Amino acid sequence: MDVKLAIFDFDGTLVDTKKAIVVAKQKTMKEMNLPVASEEDCISTIGLSAKLGFQKLYPNLQEDELDLCVKNYRDNFEKLKEDFPPEVFPDVLETLNLLKQKGVVCTIATSRNRKSLLEFLDQLKLADYFSYILAGEDTPLLKPNPDAVLKTLEELSFNKEDALVIGDMPYDILMGKNAGVKTCGVTYGNASREDLLKAGADYIINKMDELIQDNLFRSK
Repeated sequence: MDVKLAIFDFDGTLVDTKKAIVVAKQKTMKEMNLPVASEEDCISTIGLSAKLGFQKLYPNLQEDELDLCVKNYRDNFEKLKEDFPPEVFPDVLETLNLLKQKGVVCTIATSRNRKSLLEFLDQLKLADYFSYILAGEDTPLLKPNPDAVLKTLEELSFNKEDALVIGDMPYDILMGKNAGVKTCGVTYGNASREDLLKAGADYIINKMDELIQDNLFRSK
């Protein structure tokens, strides 16, 4: 495959934020007097927007209750990220450097809100690797809808066959497939190999540097 555009998910693919997300969600549930979901169930919502995540766990909540969950969750996450700081996954920086050398355009498509995303990219010294990012506010419909991928292709003038979506959750794989582009699932994030294959991932990697080893990307 001759990939010229790499569209990365953020949480669970580039950066490990799982602990802060789970603890913040469970703290919010306690504050809202909701049945506290298990760690596994909380992890299953990573990749969705905060609102869709709570809606998945509590389908009977009203809009105003969901909005309050999101507000409380974000407040809790802001505090807890100091106790459970995000960490860049192994081999990510090295792989991004190699992709840059190959002339591959790297972008991000995430459901994380833009303010938080930009703060993390700056804090972790990742910002310079990405020429284009789409956060949760930047498209009307989020994963697994294909809008973020289609907008990226349009804005950067790439064809579908030029692109590869890389993510750790079935939502990422379905977003790419719904857009008609190839997808690569990573097994070190928040979902299993089986779940990624079931979603239809074209490729599966266990470490980020396998992107380079598998020769999916063109040379300059």
